[in-house]
Amino acid sequence: MELQITATSPEHPADLLDLPWSVPLEEWPDKHLVALPRGISRHVVRFARAGDEVVAVKEVGEWAAVREYELLRDLDRLAVPAVDALAVVTGRRDAHGEPLEPVLITRHLDGSLPYRSMFETTMRPGTINRLLDALAVLLVRLHLSGFAWGDCSLSNTLFRRDAGEYAAYLVDAETGQLRPQLSHGQREYDLEIARVNISGELMDLEAGGSLHPSVDPVEFGTAIAERYGELWHELTRQSVYPLAKRHYIDRRIRRLNDLGFDVAEMQIQATPEGDAVTFLPKVVDAGHHQRQLLRLTGMDAEENQARSLLRDLETWMVSQDDYAPGDPLGARPEVLAHRWVRDVFRPAVRLVPRELRGSADIAQIYHELLEHRWLMSERAGHDVGLEATVEDYIRTVLRPGTEAGAGAAGGASGTGTGTAAAAGAGAGSGPETGA
Repeated sequence: MELQITATSPEHPADLLDLPWSVPLEEWPDKHLVALPRGISRHVVRFARAGDEVVAVKEVGEWAAVREYELLRDLDRLAVPAVDALAVVTGRRDAHGEPLEPVLITRHLDGSLPYRSMFETTMRPGTINRLLDALAVLLVRLHLSGFAWGDCSLSNTLFRRDAGEYAAYLVDAETGQLRPQLSHGQREYDLEIARVNISGELMDLEAGGSLHPSVDPVEFGTAIAERYGELWHELTRQSVYPLAKRHYIDRRIRRLNDLGFDVAEMQIQATPEGDAVTFLPKVVDAGHHQRQLLRLTGMDAEENQARSLLRDLETWMVSQDDYAPGDPLGARPEVLAHRWVRDVFRPAVRLVPRELRGSADIAQIYHELLEHRWLMSERAGHDVGLEATVEDYIRTVLRPGTEAGAGAAGGASGTGTGTAAAAGAGAGSGPETGA
């Protein structure tokens, strides 16, 4: 049988032909290899340079190589975080004509590290928690797509930090199964395998003196299972809201925030019963919201202010007719953000008299209005809108005890929003002009 390379695109075979396929992978010369950290594996795995790319090469049986190649391509079509399958090489023979094992070739994920190697370094508790969250997000996304991993471990998972986000990627799909939908038992079994594998690898690192003393192997494995359960419940429970209950969407986002997750993508689909909402979670680094708000709107706010404003911006954006993420004909996020500042943010802030703002900047004022709106809407059972919120906020918070405030029926006084002047102390320096 002649050497055969089955690849995903025409340019890959030409680059791959230069690699020494007639040599067993563990004997490849150093000139072809790239020194990168890798996890433990039951197969021989090497990183090599093919043209301008770094690839991971794994020797494995032909049936397993082809099967994993197809599974990885399926996961790519499902937009699940996993390494890219590039090619399968079969028909390998050594210099004496003896057959060699086929190989599976995947693209190395730039800037990534195996989870196992991350735990060999000294990490702050906050970083450990974000690694835990990112792995829980990956497991949930795999299971939502109908993929049972069957061998989740620290060695089979890559970690990458990109633009403030923490993300986990599947790197080995050899034992996986893709189904239309996973049962509760299948998910629980896959999660138990993950818990045992992860705790076991951490114990191995602990025994070798490589694990930081702050990491308890058993507790960490259990914590991932718990985070998975919380996230799965919050993402999969019924999410159809009446049209007048916009604050329900805000409530769901707040619950995800309380779990330590932010919303990477939100989709709203109109139905006869109301608006069906789905969320895609992500794990972000400190300061992510500040950077995102500054990029979209030019406003420089504190992190909590920015999180609040972005939550309102994203909820508003998905209600726009030209909101179509991924569609080149849809409005760009920057365009929608500019429209939100012009049509929503500035008009609301302008309704608050300058003499009542105290030392609070406009980002803090709008944040307080959003909190006030949330509390009023929860009490009323429907979205009260911004205009009614501003009126009640001025009457019950900025002018408490006045005749107007005392006469407010069903106002939000005493809800804990506080005065703008007091809350503004230490707030970010958002732009004042134009509001």
